Amino acid sequence: MSLTLDLAGRVAVITGGTRGVGAGIARAFLQAGAEVVVCARRPPDAPVTAAGRTAHFRPLDLCDPAAVRAFFPQVAAAHGRLDCLVNNAGGTPYRLLGQTAAERHARVVELNLLAPLTASLAAYEVLRDQPAGGSVIMIGSVSGTRPSPGTAAYGAAKAGLENLARSMAVEWAPRVRVNTLVLGMVRTELAALHYGDEAGIAAVGATVPLGRLAEPAEIGDACVFLASDRAGYLTGASLLAHGGGERPAFLGAATVNHPTTPEAPGRSAMTEQET
Repeated sequence: MSLTLDLAGRVAVITGGTRGVGAGIARAFLQAGAEVVVCARRPPDAPVTAAGRTAHFRPLDLCDPAAVRAFFPQVAAAHGRLDCLVNNAGGTPYRLLGQTAAERHARVVELNLLAPLTASLAAYEVLRDQPAGGSVIMIGSVSGTRPSPGTAAYGAAKAGLENLARSMAVEWAPRVRVNTLVLGMVRTELAALHYGDEAGIAAVGATVPLGRLAEPAEIGDACVFLASDRAGYLTGASLLAHGGGERPAFLGAATVNHPTTPEAPGRSAMTEQET
């Protein structure tokens, strides 16, 4: 039996959808049949296309609340409806906490937490009045689930974003579903800036249990699922898209040869916390 995710006739907005992960998400929605609107401060170098179709670009500064509030009614008026918002825009430079003032870190929090909040509130005003409601997808990060040295403000913002999504899911049910897709490392056109040449990217990928970085298209497929009717009972959920996460460092550092014989009945395995 095949599983078809058909979003034909639906309208999705992808913030930061002009490149990288955002463009991968936009292409996945196009392939599923949706009308796609991508927004960013600057237009893409080339149109975002897939399946013989092209995403519509609209300029938007997500840190301008008045512009964001006006944006979603305009999209609904132009396309007849709005079904899904994917809060993808975000990012951060590498900056240790003590190397700059709090105001610089606050800008990272603004982009990665306050901007998605503003966009979600504006989209909700449209989604809640539609017969079928709609959905909001937050693009989270494993940086929000573990220490994030060098990107601490980003990690804190992503942790807040995941919690925010859970609260939205409760407050906005049953009209609007809200879920978070928690990303690990993704191979984009900017991967070399973070991981170096092909050898560096392969070495970083080898630290992931699945042995490689994710592709933007795979992130897009997960978003399409969350936006589809197949995920109709999912709200307030966090879906991990990290290839199995990170192998615990203590496993590589340990010098003890662990026995492979089965344990005696009735005894539980020793956990890391019990050693």
